[in-house]
Amino acid sequence: MHCTRPNLETHRPNHHLEVSDEQFINDMEQGGFPPNLFSHEAHIRLAWLYLNQFDEKLAIKKTCQTIQNFDKLNGNGTKYHLTLTVASVKVVQYFMKKSKATTFIEFINENPRLNDSFTSLVQQHYGTDPLKIEKTKTEYIAPDLLPFD
Repeated sequence: MHCTRPNLETHRPNHHLEVSDEQFINDMEQGGFPPNLFSHEAHIRLAWLYLNQFDEKLAIKKTCQTIQNFDKLNGNGTKYHLTLTVASVKVVQYFMKKSKATTFIEFINENPRLNDSFTSLVQQHYGTDPLKIEKTKTEYIAPDLLPFD
């Protein structure tokens, strides 16, 4: 008997095909975005959209507020991680500076490491994995190896 793995791309809900940028931001900010569509890539999209509208400081603030609110409204409020969210926006900003993409699809296709190797991208900046330090969930801890800026 031959077993095949399912094609995850065909089974994974796709936030960028189902929701426009404007609707995505509105639904995220209002807490009405479908939780099953809120993947890691959706986190990256939110940061990318905010960075296209605001400076880095405000994009970080809005991304943090939106994701934290989404977690409270659609979960139990324990999944939000401040240090990881800030780091995510800073990593997206780094890749945006080198990008010529005008849409999120172009951007994510141009930078597949944001999906495929995101954890290792963040870990390059920290001597200790920030996910293993409890206080990093609620308190931003700056990188101790390599600054984001």
